[in-house]
Amino acid sequence: MKIAIPDNYGEVNPHFGQSQSFAIIEINASSQIVNMESISAAALQHNHAGLAGLLKDRGVEVLIAGGIGPGAIQGLELQGIQVLFGAAGSVKDVAESFAKGEFVSTGSVCNHHHHAGHHHH
Repeated sequence: MKIAIPDNYGEVNPHFGQSQSFAIIEINASSQIVNMESISAAALQHNHAGLAGLLKDRGVEVLIAGGIGPGAIQGLELQGIQVLFGAAGSVKDVAESFAKGEFVSTGSVCNHHHHAGHHHH
């Protein structure tokens, strides 16, 4: 299984849409991390469909984010990617927590800076 986490110098980026890069982490059937790579997403900031496509093309099945808006969640889910959020701390710690089945999604969608139903960042 491959998971993706928005990466900000080894820490989970708290805002999905502002992520410059993503850690793509492969977890084997024994719940061990077998590979971890970083991919650039600098050209796709705030491009929800582009980010979803990039992750789908890499074989990502689950995205674990800090904060993420409803538009981004919808774009990822349309690509068949499960979205979990509320992550904080080091990318490696979050990945290990998920691999062990210990990560719990907070259910808190990023709704800050929304005015009259428009997404302003």
